[in-house]
Amino acid sequence: MDYPKPVQNLITQVARLPGIGKRSAERIALHLLKANGDTNRLLAQAILDAKAKIRNCSRCGSYTENDPCDICDSPRRDQSSICVVEGPNDILTMERAGVHKGVYHALMGRVSPLNGIGPEQLRIGALLERVTKEKPTEIILALSADVESEATVNHLIDLLKPLGVSVSRIALGLPVGSALETADEVTLSRALEGRRKV
Repeated sequence: MDYPKPVQNLITQVARLPGIGKRSAERIALHLLKANGDTNRLLAQAILDAKAKIRNCSRCGSYTENDPCDICDSPRRDQSSICVVEGPNDILTMERAGVHKGVYHALMGRVSPLNGIGPEQLRIGALLERVTKEKPTEIILALSADVESEATVNHLIDLLKPLGVSVSRIALGLPVGSALETADEVTLSRALEGRRKV
């Protein structure tokens, strides 16, 4: 015996969300069924509002209600330093850390030939246009350390270097609290490359 079709459909749709497996989707769906009407209505309205009101900043790609976004539009930001990240969620992560005082550029992905994503599917052209028009002094590449991100970084370096802009990459290494013996060779290599004098 299985749930009625509408419940099965709800479980299926919840399971499509990232990080939610079938069992978690079932628990969430059953919770929504038990919840009062206001809870479900407010959740549904929040989803509809976010979809209707939130868009990507035409300049950096961040999530925003206003275009350009508050970061791009702020006179307090260092417009000469552009931090390149994979997606809008990475901009929020960097902002929460409070480590970058410049502006951002979200690529909306990374080069992934196996998934049919080439440089032309990313916002690389928009980045090159920004560099040409805005003449920043520094581009910081803040992408992950996996194979696809490495390919993306190498492609970006090849395109940016001839434009005469300084290109740097965030240091990648061991997370705080991890043991040296659990680190892979690439992580150790990046940690050594990113070392600084003390």
